[in-house]
Amino acid sequence: MFHSLSSLLGTAAIERLTLFVNHLLASEAVATERLRAHSGRCIELHFAGWPTLLPPMPPTAFRVTPAGLIEWCGAELPPEPDLRVSIDAANPALAMAQALAGTRPKVEIAGDAAFATDLNWLFDNLRWDVQDDLAGVVGAAPAREITRIAGGIAAGLREAANTLSGLVTRR
Repeated sequence: MFHSLSSLLGTAAIERLTLFVNHLLASEAVATERLRAHSGRCIELHFAGWPTLLPPMPPTAFRVTPAGLIEWCGAELPPEPDLRVSIDAANPALAMAQALAGTRPKVEIAGDAAFATDLNWLFDNLRWDVQDDLAGVVGAAPAREITRIAGGIAAGLREAANTLSGLVTRR
């Protein structure tokens, strides 16, 4: 039962992540234009060293759509992905702390160089405009204030994550 529950949760998380990434991509015409050139190509994410004590990660592969968005390939991994990204996941807690601190995890990439270059550009330049999305729900003035307060909280969390990350890596 635990395995089927974790499988359902993993699937739901991947589907929500796909929706979120597509929301970010759709908000930037340059991003979808860059991906449109790679329509039909697949990227597979491999989480190297994932701890066996944690539920297994669902297959994680995405295909670029003709609209310049992504779609999750589901449980079927492509036989030969155009790009394979292997992410060091041996210590998920440390990786999460480093991500909060703004540090990228150790990544190995194999495959199409042009596709990898465009994906790297997306990672470097695509940002979520939280205030704009929030303004559509609560209005511009409250969104600005909520974003200001959340920015202060995020800065504190980033500082705590940097401290924690420094303590863990010194051991």
